[in-house]
Amino acid sequence: MESSTETLADRLNQEPVIFRGSTNSELGVILLCAVLFWVPVGLILGAIMGAVVMGLGLSTLGVLLTIIFGSTFFQRIKRGRPDNYYQHLVAIKISRLGLRKSPLVLRGGDWDLGRSDHHNKTNHR
Repeated sequence: MESSTETLADRLNQEPVIFRGSTNSELGVILLCAVLFWVPVGLILGAIMGAVVMGLGLSTLGVLLTIIFGSTFFQRIKRGRPDNYYQHLVAIKISRLGLRKSPLVLRGGDWDLGRSDHHNKTNHR
């Protein structure tokens, strides 16, 4: 029987890191945001300069640089923190702005079981 130390994809607890500390889904979000920002900006700059193709080249360069620096930014945020740290941070900020209810419990103070001593005592006479 052959032993293998290869990590099996179906046994991973979280997404594997692909590029500069970012997972596939994080890179997808970075790429989407970069394209939505840089393509219109590049086309506008290209139209101003009189060469739309040059604008597409600028937008491509902008997307690549955004992916590199965005991945580095995510890497710094995630360093030494638990899994899903920044997702929870964003959910809390959105909740505090009142845009969406947080799926996380955001409560400070004492917790109890909803019981008190007078319910647990029996009446002995």
